[in-house]
Amino acid sequence: MPVLSKFNVLIRKLYKQKITSKSFILTTLLYLVVLSGFMFWSEIKDLIFSGDADTIAVINETDFDIAQVLQDSDDVEYVYVEAGDVKDKLKDGDYYAAFTLSDADGKLAAKIESFDPLPLNDQQDFQSSLSQAGQLYAMSQMELSPEQQQLLLSSEPVITLNSLNEAADDGKSAEEKMAGVWVSYAIGIIIYVFVASYLSMITTDVASEKGSRALEMLLVSVKPEVHFRSKIVGVFLVALTQFVILFGGLLLLLRFSDGGNKWSIVTDLLDSLSISYFLYIVGFLFLTIFMYLIIGALFGSLVSKVEEAGQVMMPAMMLTLVGFYVMLTGMGNPDTMLIKVFSYIPFTSGMVMPMRLGATDMNAIEPIISFVILVGTVLTLYFLSLSFYKRSVLTYSSGGIIEKMKTVFKVTT
Repeated sequence: MPVLSKFNVLIRKLYKQKITSKSFILTTLLYLVVLSGFMFWSEIKDLIFSGDADTIAVINETDFDIAQVLQDSDDVEYVYVEAGDVKDKLKDGDYYAAFTLSDADGKLAAKIESFDPLPLNDQQDFQSSLSQAGQLYAMSQMELSPEQQQLLLSSEPVITLNSLNEAADDGKSAEEKMAGVWVSYAIGIIIYVFVASYLSMITTDVASEKGSRALEMLLVSVKPEVHFRSKIVGVFLVALTQFVILFGGLLLLLRFSDGGNKWSIVTDLLDSLSISYFLYIVGFLFLTIFMYLIIGALFGSLVSKVEEAGQVMMPAMMLTLVGFYVMLTGMGNPDTMLIKVFSYIPFTSGMVMPMRLGATDMNAIEPIISFVILVGTVLTLYFLSLSFYKRSVLTYSSGGIIEKMKTVFKVTT
């Protein structure tokens, strides 16, 4: 049988086996359930936590009309009362909390009381509402008209950005940079999840075949390099299939959830990003996953039994963790030296460079350099791993990963 035919047969067999396995189906369904839960969280929250609105007692000791700020909602109902027996009603559960508003040298003073300590979300919501009330109260002391008050609250400066360096490209707006931050955050999560899943899959697959001696029988009719390539390409196609399913499901959820409002938000977000940016993130995404699959196949060939797979995968998993955490630090400030350095390291650039590319005003040559380094690393790792795979796939040894590599070189040279 020609080499290409054997290669295709191995890929088809592996692909069919993986996409029809219970683990693949259940994992894909679990991801879709998580995405659905995220998309429909507001409806799920209303369904689970629906009930009577919390009653907030308001004791207003000022002349200010606080009702224009503290307005009823589905979660909160405000009642305006005198001081009286508020504390007893808080203890009895008739009131969830009580606001006592008074004047303090021309400023609004607010005391929030509750029987039990308030949850963080309620604290933040109440403080936000009372802060806005404090602003309006201060304006009312200056005898401003309602129109003037509204103008002060809603007025924003008109800001334009201008770079004096004529050689530099036009800078991105704050909205464009924030869009880049969130898109790169999503890409980082995808890379981390897919690398963790499929690095484990390919490593344990090779280790299982080697440990059961099935690989020895297979390599009688198939060359090691054909087996190596088929494993990488087959698992990559499985990963690509799951990605397409999840991405398609996400698009449908965005399109039809919340009356299409979420879809509008996402399209507005994506409109602020360039086509070249999407081409870069797709390239970084799939090249990074492919690179770790190469590493996984090599690591799987080093172990003598599947129980040792977790041990040899640890260095690669640590690299993905480092890249993920560096990316997280970049969400606050993507212009740090740490982000710049790790955006060129091929094992972390897939997560970090999209952050720089979308959220900073970088030179156009920098992402090209990073991408070329990643491509060169993938090719180098492929040929080195292929050469090493031929030696290690039928070599059995014990000890750590360094000892195993030494054993392979000792036995095969």
